[in-house]
Amino acid sequence: IMQGDFQKLDELVDESTFDVAFAIEATVHSPDRVTCFTGVHKCLKKGGYFVGYEWIVLPERGFDKNNADHLRIKEGIEVGNSLPTLATAAEVNKALEDSGFEVVESFDANQNVHSELEIPWYDTLNAGLFTLSGFRMSRLGRICTHILLTILEFTGIAPKGTVRVSALLNATAIDLVDGGKAEIFTPSYFFLARKK
Repeated sequence: IMQGDFQKLDELVDESTFDVAFAIEATVHSPDRVTCFTGVHKCLKKGGYFVGYEWIVLPERGFDKNNADHLRIKEGIEVGNSLPTLATAAEVNKALEDSGFEVVESFDANQNVHSELEIPWYDTLNAGLFTLSGFRMSRLGRICTHILLTILEFTGIAPKGTVRVSALLNATAIDLVDGGKAEIFTPSYFFLARKK
């Protein structure tokens, strides 16, 4: 295990060290995917594979950068998760190719999100009133949590800022659900790339 900046992998790992690399919902935090992916590319041996999942917006399924509601959802997801601008599938693939990779396969693992055979990925964030675990994520449950945290923060039991953080996370959960329901966002864009 090593800790370091994934934008500076060449400072942490020797060139051509690994056979494979993976990233799960991590490189979405990169301010420059080409720099990040290039570092991964250098760490891999020739023919090595890089596999990952990215959070992306989905213009091919309806995301419209000129739609104010779509932008609200996108920016809410970005702010609430400390993300730079969310990319599209084409932008992720281009960043991989610009880093020296050949994209072998890529797809949205949630492309059938509303099939009757699947539970939507956002289901736990959109729970209902009728279960104890689901109540917490319902609108009423969020209001109750907000009131409780306000009391705890006011009395000094919870640290200052707790209510603000809770409000941000609740707003982000709503944006994630809205993005999932509208199919304009996915947290599961899968890619498999090979070092040439």
